[in-house]
Amino acid sequence: MADNVERDESDKRLESQDERRSYDRARLIVDVFFDGKDVTGVASTKDISPGGLYMNTQAEIPEGALLMIRIPFRHDAQAVCNAVVVYSNPGRGVGLRFQGLADDVKALIEREVSNG
Repeated sequence: MADNVERDESDKRLESQDERRSYDRARLIVDVFFDGKDVTGVASTKDISPGGLYMNTQAEIPEGALLMIRIPFRHDAQAVCNAVVVYSNPGRGVGLRFQGLADDVKALIEREVSNG
């Protein structure tokens, strides 16, 4: 029962996040390499848009944490950018919003999402 309550609360938070998004997210699963002040690792995306992404990770990364991320879409196409954690679900994953996304990186993400 407690698990259902936890899942319901998680669903409500995710719905709230959906309402605030500027971009539609696509279900695209790729590896993401992340590096922050107190954490580094590899995770997989759950969904992604030119505005941000959700990555599955057991690492506990708090809201507000700044990360440098690298997303290798293909051997000849990768995005490297900064992101801030806007949603944290400890032990499961984090929602990231890209910061200062260069035009060429944004275009690459838009192209990869539409091809996904």
